[in-house]
Amino acid sequence: MLTLDSCNFLGKTAFVRVDLNSPVDEKTLAVEKSERISGHAQTVRELSDKGARVVVLAHQGRKGDYDCISLSQHALLLGSEVKKPVRFVDDVCGKKAKDAIRSLSNGDILLLDNVRFLDDETKYKTIEENAKAKIVRELSPYCDVFVLDAFSAAHRAQASIVGFYKKPVVAGRVMERELDALNRLKEPKHPSIFIFGGAKADDSIGIMEHLLSEGKMDCALTCGVPGELFILASGKELGRTLVFLKEKKALEHLPKAREMLEKYKGRIMFPSDVAVDDGGKRKEIGISSLPSKHSIMDIGKKTVKLYEAKIAGAATVMMNGPAGVYENDEFSYGTRSLLKAIEGSQAFSVFGGGHTLSALDKFRIDKKRLGYVSLAGKALIEYLSGDELPGVKIVEDSSPGDMGCGC
Repeated sequence: MLTLDSCNFLGKTAFVRVDLNSPVDEKTLAVEKSERISGHAQTVRELSDKGARVVVLAHQGRKGDYDCISLSQHALLLGSEVKKPVRFVDDVCGKKAKDAIRSLSNGDILLLDNVRFLDDETKYKTIEENAKAKIVRELSPYCDVFVLDAFSAAHRAQASIVGFYKKPVVAGRVMERELDALNRLKEPKHPSIFIFGGAKADDSIGIMEHLLSEGKMDCALTCGVPGELFILASGKELGRTLVFLKEKKALEHLPKAREMLEKYKGRIMFPSDVAVDDGGKRKEIGISSLPSKHSIMDIGKKTVKLYEAKIAGAATVMMNGPAGVYENDEFSYGTRSLLKAIEGSQAFSVFGGGHTLSALDKFRIDKKRLGYVSLAGKALIEYLSGDELPGVKIVEDSSPGDMGCGC
């Protein structure tokens, strides 16, 4: 894999695809600063410092949604993180964009407008077909090297992600760090423990089945919706929480969960006790007391103690999703305890999922004591499930002989 260390960027026009997609206030359309902007700023700044003429490609929202807006605010946010001026042009690949690219001097940074404004940005299905897209046809003559830094969008075969594959393709620093960390999960030091929480069962089932079958995961600790699904798979009833699992379409995975419990005996752990919402108060019950007329909101303290012991003995830990409704202090115990246990462990740790990242901030976990905090979402899930990511493929397929830029 080629990185920013592989090429002499001086005087070269480097297109860099980043992921600046950020929360947007629905009423004011004000853009909030995200960790992704801070992460990509390092790649953009390094390219500028190396004398590249930096052209930044990014998206915001999806066409037709309220948050599919211009990137003018993002240019200011990115500039504040890069600590250099970031020019913005309200055009993606027309005359204004081309004129702006041609006017760049070494070290200059230009952000083009939202690539999702283009009708064919998400039209094509394969890497090769994306070379037909308008943005690629119009801008390829101006691109010397393509830097892909948006691992979080690398699972999408879209024009601005994979369409420039005929150019030399280099991994930016975010892409490089993500792949380094996730490859350590694919070849983990043992014992390797994966914690599956949050509100989505399908993501967890996919990763769990792949890594268990490959012998890469020694034990899965389930909580949140995945934990409730496996309680159900074990033959217990849930009660009121069953309605929530139906809403989340988790019950579609019940047959697979039962099959996996039987196939991987002892390697998939589910809660032995839970905390339910009894009139706004936390009430802990063993799963033998289920079904309950109250909603399950967290794992119980006995389960936390069992999971903490597993974490303490692990060499590798991955956590994707909180243990419960951590936003409510009554039900934050499980998530906070597991995060604190990982913070204090000697294991190499990786964290994924937006809610997990929010919980790290809420409970003031020292990120310097953690292994890696991923900025990706669905791309992380698909990569760990063994799927080939189109964006990763074009980075890995590029070779030094393709560079033609003094490396």
